[in-house]
Amino acid sequence: MSLIVLGTVALDTVKTPHGKKTNMLGGSAAHFSMAARFFIPVNLVAVVGEDFPSEHIDFLRRKGIVTASLKKESGRTFRWEGEYHGDMNAALTLNTELGVLSAFHPEITDEQKKMKYIFLANVDPDIQAKLLDSIHSPKLVALDSMNYWIKHKQKSLLKLLKRVDIFVANDAEAKELSAKHSLFEAAVALRKLGPKMIVIKKGEHGVLFYSDELSFSLPAYPVRKLVDPTGAGDSFAGGFMGYLAKAQAVNKKTIKKAVGYGTVIASYNVEGFGLERTSGLTLKEINSRFAAYRNNLIL
Repeated sequence: MSLIVLGTVALDTVKTPHGKKTNMLGGSAAHFSMAARFFIPVNLVAVVGEDFPSEHIDFLRRKGIVTASLKKESGRTFRWEGEYHGDMNAALTLNTELGVLSAFHPEITDEQKKMKYIFLANVDPDIQAKLLDSIHSPKLVALDSMNYWIKHKQKSLLKLLKRVDIFVANDAEAKELSAKHSLFEAAVALRKLGPKMIVIKKGEHGVLFYSDELSFSLPAYPVRKLVDPTGAGDSFAGGFMGYLAKAQAVNKKTIKKAVGYGTVIASYNVEGFGLERTSGLTLKEINSRFAAYRNNLIL
């Protein structure tokens, strides 16, 4: 059993109170894959430019990520530059360069077209729809997005939401798309748009899960030193979706464990710049923190 993820592979420049890193390997699909790989083989679908360092691709492969559908095209790689201040709950975007991403048409292998677990990470919803069109009979499809697409491609996004099982959004995105101020009301409204399950990421305040049969909130794992939040949401999604794909079942027990694993892996992500922390993790470390996290939830 394998998982396929469509998203961005980028070169990130990030500044936080702990320093500045330039042209790091990043992007929604890269962060997702680095988290999901602990549970199930991950097939990454993305595009990079001719300026993308080959050592980054070698690095992904060494981590067990399948890059058969990572295309390298003429042009510049998608780049993002951001800065964090204060509580670092939100980044100030300084520059975004789409590069080859602006004309990306995902192409996957015949074997990948048969895969059952699909994650559409943050990218243009029209690109997400093209990838989904090529999958024969998916078992579980999850979707992430962002405020930019909610504002500029809402029609395409709403059409796509009717085709997915899980919608993952942060609190600001959930409120904007649902036009609700309460997160629980937002989750109810988003459920009516099509997805059976709604997952709302609340940063340092944890996560809200909602479906017709189950709703709950879990806190974030307490982190002693917050270094760089970039990719935390994608890391959460990777842990969440990776565990569900490994379990090959979606029920109350597996959903709660999936949210827990996503939360724990995201807590590691923020302890270093970019993929520094998650790329060096072991499943033993993850399970140890997961056990501590679960024990702390018992009153």
